[in-house]
Amino acid sequence: MKADNCVLAPAPKVNHRANRLLAALEPDDFAALEPHLDGVSLQQDQVLYEAGDPLRHATFPHDTVVALVAVLKDGCSAEMAVYGREGALGLVSAMTASQSFGRYIVQASGTASRIELERLHAVIGQRPKVRQLVLRFAEAMMGRVLQNVACNAVHSVEARCSRWILSMHDRLDGVQVPLTHEFLADMLGVQRSTVSSITRSLQEASLIRQGRGVIQVTDRAGLERASCECYGTVRRSFERLLPHTYGNTPTTNRRQKPQCS
Repeated sequence: MKADNCVLAPAPKVNHRANRLLAALEPDDFAALEPHLDGVSLQQDQVLYEAGDPLRHATFPHDTVVALVAVLKDGCSAEMAVYGREGALGLVSAMTASQSFGRYIVQASGTASRIELERLHAVIGQRPKVRQLVLRFAEAMMGRVLQNVACNAVHSVEARCSRWILSMHDRLDGVQVPLTHEFLADMLGVQRSTVSSITRSLQEASLIRQGRGVIQVTDRAGLERASCECYGTVRRSFERLLPHTYGNTPTTNRRQKPQCS
């Protein structure tokens, strides 16, 4: 699959502060970044980077979601990280490595802000509050990745599927999220038939409603109860480190029992 990181379509009129990480910057810090930010359009299923590709930009999603997946030799894939309007892909790499760890693939079409990593390096070096925000985001992302490792090891596929739907719902406006059974199967590391069975059960429980390529959340509170504790753990971590992350989205259940396989 060919990466399209050098040929992103421009998005002429965007609100850079639609990304909540950029919105959290103080005016003078944002002013240091704004002249170097470009608006771009991202299309569903577009591959931004393949594993080993050089990372040249940090990308701040507005109303789009990008998944970082590991693609194995046998063609199987699994989720490593997900990026939405709460953060930015390539941002942590601005301080560490400069190559992609896996495949970055767009899950929901939308717009984003983009800045060359070289420019971002300069601003991070000159602006302590920008550097502090990047470090908090890096800590939150590390916590999410480590929690996902534990989740994948001990929690049921049903609970993990509910968590994934909730995480997409958090990042997009409206009750519908663009999720195919094939993509969910890739993220969860299971067969498509397994996902079909799980989503059918969730629909029968009146938690979701399925359409062609989309899932509508009909009972968010019930879906949170069907999820494992990891959803709430990760959310509370982001709320602590980056209070701007979730805006006015519904509050998660604070107490949940783990659902182990």
